[in-house]
Amino acid sequence: MAQDWAVDVLKYNPNADRKAIGGIVHHCGIALRSRDASLVAFTDPDELKRVRDSFLKKKLGLTVPDSELDMAVASVGERMRADHTKNRVTVYYLLAEHFGKLAEFV
Repeated sequence: MAQDWAVDVLKYNPNADRKAIGGIVHHCGIALRSRDASLVAFTDPDELKRVRDSFLKKKLGLTVPDSELDMAVASVGERMRADHTKNRVTVYYLLAEHFGKLAEFV
């Protein structure tokens, strides 16, 4: 699945860091080859828990309470509400940006 992931991220932040986007794409790796895995299902509690635990806690190393992480994920979901497809790269970018962790991907 060849796709310019930056196009979607730029809808939410026209000044997005392209190197950080590239780093997030690299982090997601093979998951982006599958349409289903390249999207975040905000209606699936297990998916949201996976985003919180695998991305926010494990990858970004965040140690704040789960409730704060869950609120950030919900906030990104609300921000992207108009999009029927919520690209994983965009979701991860917005979360990393929210927590000031974009440098992890540059």
